[in-house]
Amino acid sequence: MSVEVSAANGYQWYSAGDDIFPAMLAAIESARESVLLETYIFSPGSLGEQFLAALVRAAGREVQVKVLVDALGSASLPSSWWNPLLQAGGEVRQFNPLALRRLGIRNHRKLLICDGRAAFVGGFNIAPVYQGDGLKSGWFDLGIRVEGGLVPALARSFQEMFERADFQHKRFLALLNYGARKAVSGAGDQLLLSGPGRVFNPIKRALRQDLARARQVRIIAAYFLPTRRIRRDLAAVARRGGEVELMLAGKSDVQLSQLAARSLYRRLLNAGVRIFEYQPQILHAKLIIIDDIVYVGSANLDQRSLNINYELLVRFQDAAAARALFEERRRHCEEITLEAWKRSRGLWARLTQRWAYFLLVHIDPVIARRQLRGLPD
Repeated sequence: MSVEVSAANGYQWYSAGDDIFPAMLAAIESARESVLLETYIFSPGSLGEQFLAALVRAAGREVQVKVLVDALGSASLPSSWWNPLLQAGGEVRQFNPLALRRLGIRNHRKLLICDGRAAFVGGFNIAPVYQGDGLKSGWFDLGIRVEGGLVPALARSFQEMFERADFQHKRFLALLNYGARKAVSGAGDQLLLSGPGRVFNPIKRALRQDLARARQVRIIAAYFLPTRRIRRDLAAVARRGGEVELMLAGKSDVQLSQLAARSLYRRLLNAGVRIFEYQPQILHAKLIIIDDIVYVGSANLDQRSLNINYELLVRFQDAAAARALFEERRRHCEEITLEAWKRSRGLWARLTQRWAYFLLVHIDPVIARRQLRGLPD
């Protein structure tokens, strides 16, 4: 069953597409000033048609409507898909239009802001695979509704991404990407924004600072391939007597990522980290709980999210609701023990896992960096 809980700071949590999509559509329908929608994947189908119709109606009410989709993630959309919204006065842009020389640089963020007062962030794309409760049907994902606080910063971030959507300006690229990598603080909250590059990544910096003094860490990660330093930080928490629990994908839509993650299991288990694999459905959620601090948003704990993609996370204190979600979903996991893991891995499994690790840690980032440097003026 789906879990929906409210944190004391006013964040509303959603753990199923059947909950968050109606809430998002209702927010669009009630908007009177502006609707800003940003997503990696926007798929055709009944759900996409519902969102398109709601956006068209909003534009018909003279609401300012802007949509930003990633060109690769939303490549399945017909070329005429957005015509009704454009005719109604809305604006639509594709982030980083498809070109082989820059294919690897993507906007992975998911964000909806209505009237500058309420925002939805998380891992949910606009796609039918997320419809369901994450247990009996539909991928398991997480999102939150934010009011006040960081919403103006989220809106500014959307506008910045909307303006750089064509991704053409090489001479200003360093400045633009620096603007995409920043931390914006609110009243006890932070918005962490990241983009391509290894210099000054606020997500990695905040995580490492929090892990350095952590006593309890709980992570849900659809794609788990953190940097070597973050892996060492997690192992260090466990070795000094802290608790580290990872909820990872038992079923994944990206087999290569699952193989690469499993190449890390033995070392983590040896350090005292507990690993659980989610069984009912494909896991797509992203959640980090470090003591009383919570991270939620679009970023996976993998090399691509930490070094290549444009991402956003909201960081705040008050972990009670997040812990309740983690504990409820952990009941649907299978725990991986060290002895069982050793017995289950033959030579072929070890080779394929190490090969997957090599591709995602060493090859993919190199290609992305070369594409970033080679963008035309």
